[in-house]
Amino acid sequence: MFGNNQVLGRGGHGTVYKGVLEDGRIVAIKKPTFLNETSKNEFGKEMFILSQINHKNIVKLLGCCLEVEVPILVYEFVPNGTLFHFVHENKNTYPISLGARLKIACESADALAYLHSSASPPIIHGDVKSSNILLDENYMAKVSDFGASKLVPKDGKQFATLVQGTYGYLDPEYLQTCQLTGKSDVYSFGVVLLELLTGKKADYFNGSEERSLAASFILSMKENRLLDVLDNQVKNEGDMELIQEISELARQCLDVKGEERPTMKEVAEELDKLRKVMQHPWVPHNAEEVESLLGESSNDHGIDYHGTETTTCYNSKNRLASNRESGR
Repeated sequence: MFGNNQVLGRGGHGTVYKGVLEDGRIVAIKKPTFLNETSKNEFGKEMFILSQINHKNIVKLLGCCLEVEVPILVYEFVPNGTLFHFVHENKNTYPISLGARLKIACESADALAYLHSSASPPIIHGDVKSSNILLDENYMAKVSDFGASKLVPKDGKQFATLVQGTYGYLDPEYLQTCQLTGKSDVYSFGVVLLELLTGKKADYFNGSEERSLAASFILSMKENRLLDVLDNQVKNEGDMELIQEISELARQCLDVKGEERPTMKEVAEELDKLRKVMQHPWVPHNAEEVESLLGESSNDHGIDYHGTETTTCYNSKNRLASNRESGR
């Protein structure tokens, strides 16, 4: 049953296999990489976290078996693999439109915002990366792998922890302080957003030199060379003003100071607004006209267009600053 030909993926905490239940349903089965007390505790924690949450963009836990020598977790099967595979290994076969990239970013951000702001207690994912975002039959994003996740203490205090995560996605502040916060997820999500914009991996080779995608991107923004790092499909298809707004949001997520980064809720709301702009290019750029035309639909996710200090409806830098000043 657990043969190498059934492996769907491998991670630091376990290996995921494809399986079939007695009723014929295809499922994903996760087994620990190492058989010890720590791995059993990690699986128990992941089971507890996933049993507390219900969101369409988070992979569903169907069952578990913990009181055995080899614990297993059983998840829904998500057929189109990981976002990592979709972006980095399929891009030459199936060009990915900017709209598809923005949709996946919106859905992933919405899931993380739910974990941070709506789950009780709040949950920090702790290992946000493109290989932990799955795509279903309709290419809807589903955040997965909660092996490194932490429940936020009731008093909301930061807590020190052994650094876990993946090179290229790790929050530099978390690396320095060993304190995992919601802003650590924001940084990691910023790297995922860069993968979607550039088609490059979180750490990649330029000739024989290994480079950090985040560092390369920030430098290109400072030197006004954004076009040099964008994926060709994005450049050829996209509205550059919209792309610059998405890029600016990614840059904010990657700020070295966690307190300067937006919250995941702010990121999700901003991406939702940008996606609306892309879907409705006929919408005027004046914020008040946007609100009157979109009406209640602009508040589907609690989004508020008031307080923008710009003539366009998608200036993320000014809008996020305005939201923070007003206490949002």
